[in-house]
Amino acid sequence: MRDLARAAALPVAVTTLLALAAGAPARAADDPTGDAESSRRVENAVVQVFATQLAPDPTRPWSKEPPRQVMGSGVVIEGKRILTNAHVVLYASQVEIQPNRSGDKLSAKVKAIAPGIDLALLELEDATFFDTHPPLPRATALPSVRDSVLAYGFPTGGSTLSITKGIVSRTEFVGYNNLVSGLRVQIDAAINPGNSGGPAVVGDRMVGLVFSHLGGAQNIGYIIPTEEIELFLADVADGVYDGKPALLDETQTLESDALRAFLKLEPGVQGVVVHAVDAPDAKYPLREWDVITRIGETPIDNQGRVELAGGLRVNFHYLVQKLAKDGKVPLTIRRAGKELSVQVPVPAIRPRLVTNLEGAYPSYFTFGPVVFSPVTYQLISAVSGRGTRGATAAAGWVGTSVMMRMLEPPAFPGEELVAISSPLFPHKLSKGYSNPMGRVVSAVNGTPVKNLRHLVELLRDCGDDWVVLSLAGRFGEGLVFPRKEAAAATEAILIDNGIRAQGSADVMSVWNGARAAR
Repeated sequence: MRDLARAAALPVAVTTLLALAAGAPARAADDPTGDAESSRRVENAVVQVFATQLAPDPTRPWSKEPPRQVMGSGVVIEGKRILTNAHVVLYASQVEIQPNRSGDKLSAKVKAIAPGIDLALLELEDATFFDTHPPLPRATALPSVRDSVLAYGFPTGGSTLSITKGIVSRTEFVGYNNLVSGLRVQIDAAINPGNSGGPAVVGDRMVGLVFSHLGGAQNIGYIIPTEEIELFLADVADGVYDGKPALLDETQTLESDALRAFLKLEPGVQGVVVHAVDAPDAKYPLREWDVITRIGETPIDNQGRVELAGGLRVNFHYLVQKLAKDGKVPLTIRRAGKELSVQVPVPAIRPRLVTNLEGAYPSYFTFGPVVFSPVTYQLISAVSGRGTRGATAAAGWVGTSVMMRMLEPPAFPGEELVAISSPLFPHKLSKGYSNPMGRVVSAVNGTPVKNLRHLVELLRDCGDDWVVLSLAGRFGEGLVFPRKEAAAATEAILIDNGIRAQGSADVMSVWNGARAAR
């Protein structure tokens, strides 16, 4: 799937807006101008978003990627705010919006952002804009399949507002980004780069926000429905985005006859089987081989789906965000022939060994010709190659410790994997070594590395003549450097490579701290 923010303005060609009459909702008999007025209200609420992004370069963690000019769309909502996609304004150093049919750009700033569900809120320095641009009302229910939908935005190919028409094709509960799941509505209206953040409208109300299209397919686009938008807005009402509750236990379908016989289930029992529990301790309410039959009062079928109003069937995890209360969700299970009611934790945030930067910049530390940085999804993707196969392709360079544990929580507080994020800098100390970029550092002089701060402490407090870096995984090699020579060479290496700081501020405070007593 591709996001729809475009990197730069293309040569502008004069384009003709699609006639609204072709896709407008039916007029009321007593309001012959209803279509035109409705259209004007929607168009008046749509804006073009311009962002200058300074994304991190995970393989050069001391620097940022070159500035990238991104264009997307946005829509005015209540509270004098503009809603857009997170990927349009993530890592934005400057944001501007331009109203429809206006030559003026207005300065904006990101007020709230949720990369996982791909939503962001903007506020303007000059709030008088909203005096003449009222918010676009949102629908309170999901659109139905075959509903006629209009997608508004500023896609590539022109500079004026574009309106395309299609129908709602399907609604599913699927994964978005960063292990976050949510409802997603598929439409067949043509959407292209630049449409990101524009509203999808049924009648005179927004039913969702355009955010993606399926690359290589014809007219398969996706919108974030208003239900997900409402959850996001409610979450950020206190100024902090907490995230969505999620059931983290692994389940499998109950379609196998052999599995049903093994579990001694009567013919009428339906549900999903717990394959692996999130917290395998005696107090956790779920166990392996439990059969989850209901979430709240809603039955779950053997494919793990629940039926909603209008016959819509979605994955039962959808109801977690509806039913979660005080961090738990009610489930009915079958265990050893008995029916039990349990309250299962559904945390919004779960610590994981491999993290996502989500708008932050990576920490790093340089010692001699080596640069260290924590393993993140961004580093895995950058070293392995962009795209959906990045994590799988990383197996050869990060070693089995990452591939087997990347979705697991840390084994102890503060645990993180530390990798060599860049090729060794050119220097006589690097002679004879293969490129260790992406290899996880398992130990320094035999002491296991807990995290980047701990690695810096080990280097700071080392009194040995040699620094020995042990690398995890197979097909690697150990790196050995004379300690005093490597430390003395660091400053010259930084200067030669245009690096202003030996490390990020968080770890330099460790490096410059007091040495541990020996």
